[in-house]
Amino acid sequence: MPTFQTVRGMRDLLDKEAQTFTYTMSNAQKVALLFGFKKVFTPHVESLELLSAKSGDEIRQRMFIFEDLGGRKVALRPEFTASIARLSTSTLKNEPKPLKLFSVGTVYRYDEPQRGRYREFWQSNFELIGSNKPEADTEIILLTNQLMQTLQLQDYVFKIGHIGIIRGILSQDGVDEKTQNAILQRMDKKEYELALKLVDSEKCRHTLQSLIDLKGDNWRGIIDQIKVLVADYEQAKVATENLLEILLLVTSSTEISLTVEPAFARGLEYYTGLIFEVYIPQLEIALGGGGRYDRLIEAFGGEATPAVGCAHGIDRIAIALQTQNANYSMSLGRKVVVIPITDSVKVDALKIAQLLRVQGVSAEFELMGRKMGKALEDADKRGLDYAVIVGERELKEETVVIKDLKKREQVTVPLSELFEKIKN
Repeated sequence: MPTFQTVRGMRDLLDKEAQTFTYTMSNAQKVALLFGFKKVFTPHVESLELLSAKSGDEIRQRMFIFEDLGGRKVALRPEFTASIARLSTSTLKNEPKPLKLFSVGTVYRYDEPQRGRYREFWQSNFELIGSNKPEADTEIILLTNQLMQTLQLQDYVFKIGHIGIIRGILSQDGVDEKTQNAILQRMDKKEYELALKLVDSEKCRHTLQSLIDLKGDNWRGIIDQIKVLVADYEQAKVATENLLEILLLVTSSTEISLTVEPAFARGLEYYTGLIFEVYIPQLEIALGGGGRYDRLIEAFGGEATPAVGCAHGIDRIAIALQTQNANYSMSLGRKVVVIPITDSVKVDALKIAQLLRVQGVSAEFELMGRKMGKALEDADKRGLDYAVIVGERELKEETVVIKDLKKREQVTVPLSELFEKIKN
């Protein structure tokens, strides 16, 4: 018989790693509720036309594309935003604005597998649709900041830019949208020399190079320097003012570590304004990011609708938590195994296990029919805290034996006091 392995770039999530994913997704759900986002589920498979409309060449070339039995070209979703944009132009088109939608699940890209990069990976996704106000951009950053805090990640830093600054300069210089996208794709990969070769104007190249060199955590100083550099570019000036307003709102609302990089770009073509990513010092890969996309809804047949959103990489956050030795637990507290001494007390022992579960205690039942010594040995190996031992004599006296598997001590307690004994 053949031994089957996972498909390249896919993986199984077991035990502690699975718990870390559950912990992260649970906290993303909490943050969604705190900020008033409603959960939605969208299909893993969408039409190729939808997913490729504004994804950018980088994403389009890495999609899992196939033909269904009806001969239609479809693909596994490479991100959530296109699906949410479709939803907002159809089922939710008459809902009051802003729409605030939260999704969590797997997405797929045919990347070269490496640490923090897989072909199937997990994201939590937030989209805020209908507001062009800087308060909306601010909320997406504050939301991401809240998630990082809730996850107890340390020393994380936001990298913030504004795609409107670069596009404003290029547009005024007469660079067409296709070339702009090619320039931004190269800038996203930090291939700055290749990006600048696509620009004809010496003045434009000089301005872009100056912006590439400009970055730092003194964001007010950076903004002042950007204003000087874009003084002759009207759209870029407007974008700079918009970035300034967002930064003022963010820093006035919360304590946050951030750097401003005006030449920072992201791989998706649909961004029109603010863009950001979040990092920890120990990893070079972004834990999450997002930005404003005011023309995407219109591209999918809806009315012109401003929108901003973000996604958080759950696989990468799991690596970050592991890297920082984050202290968290998904358990319900003390973990117990209930062991019947004989078959005659199995039903009573099951009732006791179920009583503990109803009261919120993680209670396993000895399912393998092991003798007492082996059952206790197994419970010890699996890191359980207590064994509740149920015998005929104890049942007649309405008592059970509790064995502390860490201290190697045991005591007989009344059944009525079992929960309090374990709890305390």
